[in-house]
Amino acid sequence: MPNPPVPTVLKMLRGNPGGRKLNLREPKPVGDLLDPPPHFDDEMREVWDYAIQNSPKGLLKKIDSGILETWCSSHVLHRRAIAEVRKFGMLVKPPKSEVPVQSPYLPIVNKQALIMMRAVDHLGFSPASRTRIATGDVEGMNGAWDDVADAV
Repeated sequence: MPNPPVPTVLKMLRGNPGGRKLNLREPKPVGDLLDPPPHFDDEMREVWDYAIQNSPKGLLKKIDSGILETWCSSHVLHRRAIAEVRKFGMLVKPPKSEVPVQSPYLPIVNKQALIMMRAVDHLGFSPASRTRIATGDVEGMNGAWDDVADAV
């Protein structure tokens, strides 16, 4: 599977390791991402606020809200499903059987973990994805985009 395209600002922050020509006409995202969606409950807002407070300043823009919303929702659903597995166990006995079966919450745990892991890479939240971003002296992403504009 080929690597997905890398945004120009990330190529610049990485020092353009491939040495390929930079796309100086790439759209510039605007508006820092701050407020959680209005339909989030308190637990989801807590996770959202944690992500915003702990991600690199200026990295997340309003256009990224859907990815962050997916990550937050999956994180909370994963947490809730884990609580149910702890409460009832990994194996449960159906009402009319003596043979234990897998908890119905385990597939939820696994599915939400997969969704979170995909979103994490897009958001730069994992140790591996963070190694591909170098902020250096740049104050957030806006400074990097200013450098792109100056190069045109």
